[in-house]
Amino acid sequence: MKCKICGTNNKYIFSAKILNKYNIKYFLCPNCGFLQTEEPYWIEEAYKNSINLSDTGYIQRNINLSKKVSILLRLLFCEYNKNYLDYAGGYGIFVRLMRDMGFNFYWSDKYTDNIFAKGFEYNDADTLKAVTTFESFEHFINPMNEIEKILLLSKNIIFTTELLPSIVPKSDQWWYYGLEHGQHVSFYQQKTMHFIAAYYKINYYNFNSLQLFTDKYIYFPLLISIVLKFTKFDFNEIFKIGLKSKTVSDNLEISKKANNENIL
Repeated sequence: MKCKICGTNNKYIFSAKILNKYNIKYFLCPNCGFLQTEEPYWIEEAYKNSINLSDTGYIQRNINLSKKVSILLRLLFCEYNKNYLDYAGGYGIFVRLMRDMGFNFYWSDKYTDNIFAKGFEYNDADTLKAVTTFESFEHFINPMNEIEKILLLSKNIIFTTELLPSIVPKSDQWWYYGLEHGQHVSFYQQKTMHFIAAYYKINYYNFNSLQLFTDKYIYFPLLISIVLKFTKFDFNEIFKIGLKSKTVSDNLEISKKANNENIL
């Protein structure tokens, strides 16, 4: 089986039971460190619930990410009134949080219903400064195809995914395999991310929980990592200065649209 990142012949390393019923094989690339499952024939069944039921950290994760991303956007993309997209945005909670802060965020997700950001779906005509996509890379069946799609939207991708340790854990030693729900099929080491960045001639940065592909060169990535840690002290509030919340204006816009489009 070929690696879906670099095309190298993969090495079989173990099998595991997905959804408590399917024994599937995992293959590791000796070149770029990418770990993939066999072709996921079970994936339709796995997405019976698009947000898996074991994801109990969904709300808290979106709150924490909104604080960190607000800092990152102000540090790296400080222009006002730019458009941003949350790709694979789930129920729209992150988009709503970011719009409440004053960032012009839009939503897209082909698998999940938009509940909290209805009316702010992404229009292909919009020019984007950056794209966020959280806990999605591990779901990509063909990662390079998906990454290329996002790069066509923006050269700045802010994302999260748990990185695979250099010593690959056994199937019962790492929760991120997600065996109970079967949606995680792609796993990346740090060197995998560097390979992807080099392939697309962009830069890769790891700010602990946040990762970034960008065509920008960042001179002090360690400083950014340190600043992001202070979100637990609400340090992000400083970076909201000058922004105007869209909570009320969005309410007025949606109410106006509802009269004609019945979107509520």
